[in-house]
Amino acid sequence: MDVTESAGIQFEHTDGRSGKRLFNEFLGSGGGFFDYDGDGDIDIYLINGAIQNGNLDNMSPHNVLYRNDGDGTFTDVTKAAGVGSTAYGTGATVGDYDNDGDLDLYVTNFGEDQLYQNQGDGTFKDVTKEAGVGNQEWGTSCVFVDIDNEGHLDIYVANYAKYNPEEDKPCDERGVQVYCGPHAYPAVHDTIFLSNGDRTFTDVSKRYRPSDLAPMHGLGVTFGDYDGDGDMDLYVANDQDPNFLFQNDGKGKFLEVALISGVCYNDMGKEEAGMGTDFGDYNNDEKLDITVSNYQTETNTLYHNHDSSFFIDRTIPSGIAEITHGYLGWGIKFFDYDNDGYQDIFVANGHLMDNISVLEKHVSYPQKNLLFRNLGDGTFANVLSDTDGLSLKKVSRGAAIGDYDNDGDLDILVTNCNQRADLLQNTVGNRNNWIQIQLDGLKSNRSGFGAKIKVVTGDHVQYREVHSGGSYLSFHDIRAHFGVGKVEQIDVLEVRWPSGQIDKKTGLDVNQRYLVIEGRKIIQLGN
Repeated sequence: MDVTESAGIQFEHTDGRSGKRLFNEFLGSGGGFFDYDGDGDIDIYLINGAIQNGNLDNMSPHNVLYRNDGDGTFTDVTKAAGVGSTAYGTGATVGDYDNDGDLDLYVTNFGEDQLYQNQGDGTFKDVTKEAGVGNQEWGTSCVFVDIDNEGHLDIYVANYAKYNPEEDKPCDERGVQVYCGPHAYPAVHDTIFLSNGDRTFTDVSKRYRPSDLAPMHGLGVTFGDYDGDGDMDLYVANDQDPNFLFQNDGKGKFLEVALISGVCYNDMGKEEAGMGTDFGDYNNDEKLDITVSNYQTETNTLYHNHDSSFFIDRTIPSGIAEITHGYLGWGIKFFDYDNDGYQDIFVANGHLMDNISVLEKHVSYPQKNLLFRNLGDGTFANVLSDTDGLSLKKVSRGAAIGDYDNDGDLDILVTNCNQRADLLQNTVGNRNNWIQIQLDGLKSNRSGFGAKIKVVTGDHVQYREVHSGGSYLSFHDIRAHFGVGKVEQIDVLEVRWPSGQIDKKTGLDVNQRYLVIEGRKIIQLGN
């Protein structure tokens, strides 16, 4: 159900509306959910574009932070919090990089990126320069991730292209002016910032990436231990370029293994216009699978993790291909919307060409988003609904997942180009039972990123890895959510921390939240 207006979310995105179809306008901007003030209710941060003619004033477009008031409504606290950047924003991620117990915010821009340190009193401080993380490239999606398992979060930023609006070159198709494709401008390498453990970072991009790696147009990024060796790997969706799978060797290097692992191209051996991506275990075999959103007529892709080293393209047999062929996908996320114990897939759609109907009469600029229900047998069904939340037809980009109303099911935040954002309340998921897990790392990073959580109910086993990234330009509630159907008890909850610590408890109540403190205790927080 669309509750944007009643929740008080008035944010409206702008790409600058130059009228010139500048190359940096069509990507849109993201946003997401995070509990910035630690009160147990997840808040919302939304990222905006900017006017690019230099005429900025106090009414300029800016990013917005909404505080969750706990009663279904939100209050704009941007000015007080100090996070209302007027840069040309693209994406963001959250994580406790300084291990002080609250979530910090990293924002990517067309221009220098920004790191906001949470002060713990409802305000943030821009520490970009002192931290040394002012990525100068055109950053898109980004993640906090503990690459070297030293207990401090590092930062990975996907970068798009080398572009200057003052040197923009117009593109046309059959005599119609259109936005240029990615190859009109050269790609740039992604950026990796490694934490020094003292709230500063070192750019280790050259050290970590293979020396012979060519730059690609990076858009989506997600991390997870796909090979089960105990360290974090990364997958990057590239636009009309081969995708990357970076296998962490645990010794300060990434091996790029997408081709030999079967996730570089689609099953026809063709690179696609990768937009968003996510790791998730959709078939509950304790191995991370991958999904990627792509351009219209390409279909979204579903890669099944076969043996922790090779993936199989299951797009067609899963039932996803036929539906997504007619849509242009961006934000994409594995999540269990109906709490039945299987991860479903949400995709935010919208064309990038505002005049596409002039060239293709059957294609529209705004498009409906898609929700695929996991049937538990390796296939998905398109959820057809006449509810206002799923019937919206907009120019969507980012998608974030989180239980904003704390009612036990996962809600959706969607960002849209030159339109208001949409907050979609889940009204069906909590008909089934659930649990949520919040982590506090002591030897590992405080956010618990990279921790592996297993929930066992009878012969049904579910597996999650904790992170805030994935989708497209967006970030998510870092509490791990598990739907468990109609069962009334959790037989086993197990958390494997990046440090190697294993915490386990049996016989837990359902429909509860639990806090797991690494190596110490598991606490029931209640509803």
